[in-house]
Amino acid sequence: MEKLDLFRCNICKNVAQIALMGYGKLVCCDEEMEHLKDKEVNKEDPHYAHIKKISDKERKIYFNHEMTENHRIEFVEAISSDSKYVKRKYFSIGEKPELILKCDCKEGYYIRTYCNIHNVCATKNIEEN
Repeated sequence: MEKLDLFRCNICKNVAQIALMGYGKLVCCDEEMEHLKDKEVNKEDPHYAHIKKISDKERKIYFNHEMTENHRIEFVEAISSDSKYVKRKYFSIGEKPELILKCDCKEGYYIRTYCNIHNVCATKNIEEN
């Protein structure tokens, strides 16, 4: 278990994130929570983060993913390579899955989404256009 890891209860569907590492197991509804591992995605995957450089300190991150009641991105996170900085945005049904990231990004970063069907997907090889 590490900082920023995500866990889900398979009964009530609560999702929890580790803010500070401790000891023990995460439990919800009297059962141990499932540890959700990042699944790295490629350019053809709808969870892939397309990144447009707006300026030296601003990027637009967007996805070609449907946003219906049955299938949607719940939230997206931009995470610095050292895991010290996180920007998270939650989405509503029908909302465009986009995030404006303001940073100099010299340290590097990756993008992680939580999809209600496919769980956690990550774009780690960042290509800006």
